[in-house]
Amino acid sequence: MTRIDTLLAEARALGLDRLDAQLLLAHHLQRPRAWVIAHEDAEVPAALATQVRADFARRADQVPLAYLTGWREFYGLALQVGPGVLDPRPDTETLVDWALGLLAGELAERPAPRVVDLGTGSGAIALALAQRCPRAQVLAVEASAEALALARANGQRLGLPVRWLAGHWWAPLAGMAVDLALSNPPYIADGDPHLPALRHEPRQALVAGGDGLDALREIIANASAHLRAGGWLLVEHGHAQAEAVRALLAAAGFERVRSRRDIGAIERCSGGCRPHLADRPATRSPYMD
Repeated sequence: MTRIDTLLAEARALGLDRLDAQLLLAHHLQRPRAWVIAHEDAEVPAALATQVRADFARRADQVPLAYLTGWREFYGLALQVGPGVLDPRPDTETLVDWALGLLAGELAERPAPRVVDLGTGSGAIALALAQRCPRAQVLAVEASAEALALARANGQRLGLPVRWLAGHWWAPLAGMAVDLALSNPPYIADGDPHLPALRHEPRQALVAGGDGLDALREIIANASAHLRAGGWLLVEHGHAQAEAVRALLAAAGFERVRSRRDIGAIERCSGGCRPHLADRPATRSPYMD
């Protein structure tokens, strides 16, 4: 038997954050984190302590906490995750906030707006939108069969109506028009010094060419063929890519091109509106809001 406080001390010696160690203990003990905090003198059976130590070592090796527990909270939803999908980040909630604002604002008059999440991964964005905007027809596209199966399972467990489509970016939407498209695509440059720290996550969900913009270029270049007039495209990108992404959107003919900052005040998302035919040519002067 090993006391909880002893295990926490071992985690600290490995360099683990105390919160992560408590959450891993709570997961293995099938108790709330509050119970772990209040019962640090409780003893853990030897076999279970061995499992906990193994997960401490994995976390110290930068395996995402969500992969170890099997779950990630995103926009109030408990999502099952695993090594086959990107671990959803809180910063991506900025993209959902922006989309919900549009659906409640200028897209509010569209009674059943069609919304697509390109590269859905665990289904985080699509499911958050389906839960918060029931009138929307939400579709989700994913090229990875493993990720799509996990996303579909999350949708079934949560009872949220999303149409899951297998394929690469816009390909499954041939002949289909949408009112709003969102994507959190790969945007890390090949050779980026941060990649070693992300080695446990699927590389195809992270890396997009020499400058990290390959996926964004493809999504933006083909968006107008699938967006209704007045529809919006919103994309997530890296911390230093906002200017380049705004330029791509403007060059593709989008109007009202702008960026949004995440919880760390970093320009994290950019987007634009497909103009109506009678609208004036799009301005190429991006602005912040």
